[in-house]
Amino acid sequence: MSVTTVTAVTTVTADRSVRAPLPVLGRDVTVPLVTGGEVTYAALDYAASAPALQRVWDDVAAYAPYYGSVHRGAGYLSQLSTDLFENARSTVAAFLDCRAGDQVVFTRSTTDSLNLLATALPDGLEVFVFETEHHAALLPWRGARVTCLDAPDSPGQAVTALERALAGRDPRTPALVCVTGASNVTGELWPVRELAAAAHAYGARIVLDAAQLAPHRPVSLRDLDVDWVAFSGHKLYAPFGSGVLAGRADWLRAAEPYLAGGGASRKVTRRADGGVDVEWHDGAARHEAGSPNVIGVHAIASACEALTEAGFDGLAAREEELIRTVRDGLADVPEVRFLSLFGDDAPRVGVLSFVVDGWNSSHFAAALSAEYGIGVRDGLFCAHPLVRRLLGGGPGAQGECGAPESLAAIRVSFGAGTPEEHVERFVRAVRELVRDGARWTYRTEDGRCVPDTSVRG
Repeated sequence: MSVTTVTAVTTVTADRSVRAPLPVLGRDVTVPLVTGGEVTYAALDYAASAPALQRVWDDVAAYAPYYGSVHRGAGYLSQLSTDLFENARSTVAAFLDCRAGDQVVFTRSTTDSLNLLATALPDGLEVFVFETEHHAALLPWRGARVTCLDAPDSPGQAVTALERALAGRDPRTPALVCVTGASNVTGELWPVRELAAAAHAYGARIVLDAAQLAPHRPVSLRDLDVDWVAFSGHKLYAPFGSGVLAGRADWLRAAEPYLAGGGASRKVTRRADGGVDVEWHDGAARHEAGSPNVIGVHAIASACEALTEAGFDGLAAREEELIRTVRDGLADVPEVRFLSLFGDDAPRVGVLSFVVDGWNSSHFAAALSAEYGIGVRDGLFCAHPLVRRLLGGGPGAQGECGAPESLAAIRVSFGAGTPEEHVERFVRAVRELVRDGARWTYRTEDGRCVPDTSVRG
């Protein structure tokens, strides 16, 4: 953050804090408004990065003085850190209901996890992926033959489309299906269990992108019967640059290490011809070369424990109430159109994307921030094919400030740390902007849409 930004952001006293089931950092931060004064910041961009749970931050802070090298030292702090790191692996395995023999590999993010898996694919493998995927799941498969399936209109159509595609492949070759658990654009839940059954019926394996699912619903490798699952800490209230790939060990054990270096190697010897011979680890360490992100891993484990103890049933029920608050509060605003594949009534997590007729999406999002202190996302959400299909357009610009409003959308997202008041403020702000317009004009600066305070709207 710049010095200017830091001095403009303050915190309010605890008696002004707002309630949520799982307290998060930043819940009392105030930000300046272009209209004057300041307001408690409403962070409604959880689908991009959720704020850290207060518990996660406290656990990290408690451990920080004891930080030491992992797997590399005989000293007390190194031993403590190693135990912490490996206990986190067990915690994540329990959170995901891993099966006997499953591995938990720590990575940097969902993107990193799926790229790791992509390097472990057997030769000749074909990947099946829907065009609806986030780029993290759509793009890593560069060394394989990729079949991209059209966006389905219903969960049942998704299963049927996958079955049809798999039936036409050569059964002698390996195959992998990659699918999301919850869309990062619409929030809609996908029929993961049914897709896994279809994949296995045709001799394929399946990996679940749970980046948007894991923070909102329980994810069980055993129950869903998926072969692998990937998710990110920064969406799970643990934003410290860590991620997870968990599941079957055989392809990972047979593959060359994702990164070559210390930690992945069990034994290195010098040959007479000047080269080196390497014996690699077989377990998770094979793909965890280098000094691991023990802080990030500890944060993920802390978040997994917090969500498990809070109970997903109650968290999901409250989230559904927040979704209804948004939908019911904007139901009589005809200019607002929500984006959906499976229909407005489809089960979903707290992610909603929409467009506002007559508005540029970047302009609208900037006005929510500058005039109301509300943080949302605008653009194509790293899911360009899906958003363009939902908007009814083809290839085009990224929806920059000043571009036609049809080229991008606005996304509001929330979770266990979101106070009801923030969602209610969002609804009021959308209604006021649609009714009265923005109070300032907006311009592009360094790729961002910002208020031009020299010109009143």
